[in-house]
Amino acid sequence: MVDRAALLKRITQTPGKCGGRPCIRDMRIRVVDILETLAEGGTASEILEDFPDLEAADIQACLLYAAMRIDFPRLVA
Repeated sequence: MVDRAALLKRITQTPGKCGGRPCIRDMRIRVVDILETLAEGGTASEILEDFPDLEAADIQACLLYAAMRIDFPRLVA
């Protein structure tokens, strides 16, 4: 079972750092950069090679963060 709370703690937002956008563990690696790389067909292994300070759980945290950000109800009139 995945500890969702622990994963989400890996995502940080600091005013003035990367324009206040969500980053991974206070590093200047934005969540959107990881998500875009995955969307363009990059693999987790390639991301970890390109960003040696990242851990596999960081990528998992990005995916969970994105899933939670789009999971909201819409009222249709």
